[in-house]
Amino acid sequence: MTIRTDNKKINNTVLISLLMIFTIVALMWVLNVPNIQWSDFGNFWSRAPGYFKGDKLYYSEEDYFAKYAYQTGFMLYILGIVKIFGYHVFVMQFLNIIYQVLTLFITYLIVNKLFNNIKIARLSVLLLMIDLDWFALNSQADNQYLGSLLYLITFYLLFKNKLWSYILAGITLTAGCLIRPIGPVIIAGIIVFALIYVLMKKRDFKASSLFLLTLVIYFVLFSLTGVGLKASGINEHGLSNNDTEWKFLTGLHYESSGTYSNDLNDLIDSNKTREQNRTVEKAKIRSEIKFLNKNHAWLSLFLSKTKILWSGRTMATDFTNYSNNHSQKTVNIVNYLAYIGSIILIIFSWIGSILLFKTKFDDNFYLLLLPLMAFAVANLIIEVQGRYRIEFLPIIAIMAGLGVYKTINWISDIRTKK
Repeated sequence: MTIRTDNKKINNTVLISLLMIFTIVALMWVLNVPNIQWSDFGNFWSRAPGYFKGDKLYYSEEDYFAKYAYQTGFMLYILGIVKIFGYHVFVMQFLNIIYQVLTLFITYLIVNKLFNNIKIARLSVLLLMIDLDWFALNSQADNQYLGSLLYLITFYLLFKNKLWSYILAGITLTAGCLIRPIGPVIIAGIIVFALIYVLMKKRDFKASSLFLLTLVIYFVLFSLTGVGLKASGINEHGLSNNDTEWKFLTGLHYESSGTYSNDLNDLIDSNKTREQNRTVEKAKIRSEIKFLNKNHAWLSLFLSKTKILWSGRTMATDFTNYSNNHSQKTVNIVNYLAYIGSIILIIFSWIGSILLFKTKFDDNFYLLLLPLMAFAVANLIIEVQGRYRIEFLPIIAIMAGLGVYKTINWISDIRTKK
């Protein structure tokens, strides 16, 4: 806040310094946590060596990549890393750090574009980089960092409002959806923005048609990729979701507050066909809805899920198995520091979101906020985990940066008056 902003060289020095500090700390982190890949992350990483020896991605319709074929895009990314660099987990971890650094850089560019204020941009980068809950999973084969980066690049390209940028945005949007399949909420936000702010408010028919061009490119490329996966034999299901019920089944489960539950997992019998298990899942969903209606528990469920997703710990540090090679005291300190970073981000994002009503900003900011809102609404009825907010934390950090900036100025004004 106190460093001048009217000198480009100084601005670049401040930004590069922040990114270098983050890189050093992130490298120290991945070198001090176990290299073991587990949960969904292990499912991706551990399959790579076998695949190159002739193993298939799945052998039954109840296998992971048969039910959730849309995850094949990220699996191809993992296979590409192993093919090029060998089966070395540090390569994947180092690439995650690169994606995080680029995410911080793109966040800086976006904030400066939206508010024309380098101080807010600096603060947004600072708040995001000190959130250990955000960067802790760089030690795992997590698709959220690369996915988040590609989505942010898509938004930034759309801000440019040039023919070439809309074309490139279609490509990066496709890549983002292949890596991290949350495309529907991103696309929903883009469509609403194009309709309300570009077409209806600005009456800009040319720009709205270019938004359509971006979406057309996405649908064509995504469809072609699915067809290619089928034709190549990598996954005969392409990029489809053959277990659409599961996310709703877990998301509407009141006892687990909409989170993953081993009890629900026991409903799935690997010896039965996908159609038979789908029937069981649908019956259980109807049972959960009946329970929520009978006990008027919808609001209670929604509040619990909102707390888990947006204000609880992301549990990112737990996913690293940090406790395996560090004392419980150290683990408790790390978890505490991680949550402190999230608390700072959350509280100041509240302040920033309120201050948006009194702050002049570029209408393009709605292009970031609408997908965030779509994601929040969608997660009211599907499975939630604290770590699912990771890809939207750069947007939260932007609002938090505004909150910190205004708060510091407010305190400064009070001191000046006194």
